Amino acid sequence: MPSVAETLKGRTDELPRPERHFVLDAPLACVSRAAGEDPFQGLERAMLGIGCFWGAERKFWQLPGVVSTAVGYAGGFTENPTYEEVCTGRTGHNEVVLIVFDPSAVAYVALLKAFWESHDPTQGMRQGNDVGTQYRSGLYVFSDEQRELALRSLDGYAAALDAGGFGIITTEIVQSPTLYYAEEYHQQYLAKNPGGYCGLAGTGVLCPSGLAVLVPSP
Repeated sequence: MPSVAETLKGRTDELPRPERHFVLDAPLACVSRAAGEDPFQGLERAMLGIGCFWGAERKFWQLPGVVSTAVGYAGGFTENPTYEEVCTGRTGHNEVVLIVFDPSAVAYVALLKAFWESHDPTQGMRQGNDVGTQYRSGLYVFSDEQRELALRSLDGYAAALDAGGFGIITTEIVQSPTLYYAEEYHQQYLAKNPGGYCGLAGTGVLCPSGLAVLVPSP
């Protein structure tokens, strides 16, 4: 990871982004609205990184109960970075997916299951042939409950990976950082370009059956 002194400066203006989700025809997922009514009242948010965000976003918009998604850059220092800047490794940002979901239709633990099974969380700053700080594994939590569930899931999946002969999980679990939305063409990229690149690949190791490890004690 670059130090603050080594990172690119960025810009104050946000990058343009569409108003609506190309697939779900919902407002594009947002962290908050500075003014006006929040279009996602009563819903919850999740943020994660599992490598290239094109395939990652498609994985999650396909899940029942997910209302909207968006891709962006988070976890670094550069303000409103471009894709080209992120690819230099001098922003510290990760490629992430923001997910808005209905907790009455899909539980956060179901998103965690999809998270762990969709990538190899032991690879550090890479996923397969995609190498760089922007491809690291990360869970960015919005509440103490999400943090607790994320940590429990890590412990459970670490045991499953160990039994499968894999190494130590390198996933970062931290409070959700500022999200800088990616350029418009990145949003729902694989719906607009069905033959586009998708590097999403898991280990083949399943989360513990029933996700019992995630159920809080009474």
